[in-house]
Amino acid sequence: MPTYAVTARFRRDLAGLTPGQRAAFRSAIEGFVHDLGEGRFRSGLRVKGVKGAAGVFEMTWAPDGRATFQYGDPIERGEPHVIWRRIGTRDVFRAP
Repeated sequence: MPTYAVTARFRRDLAGLTPGQRAAFRSAIEGFVHDLGEGRFRSGLRVKGVKGAAGVFEMTWAPDGRATFQYGDPIERGEPHVIWRRIGTRDVFRAP
């Protein structure tokens, strides 16, 4: 099972989302976690690298919902470890 951590900034961003936005993110995370295990992300999540931020990736969870993350050292042998950095609108790209 993949593991994850969140940054303090991600926590603050998450607290600022509406309940509907948090629900949409949780729904997208179900697919994200499944896809992590498959080694390939579904096109609807639009996972890709963030330009100008080496090692940082973005995921789309709503029409104007974005989350950024990076991979960390595995905690469980052979399982990916994701560090969630930011969540919100496209504004997260100012400081991904």
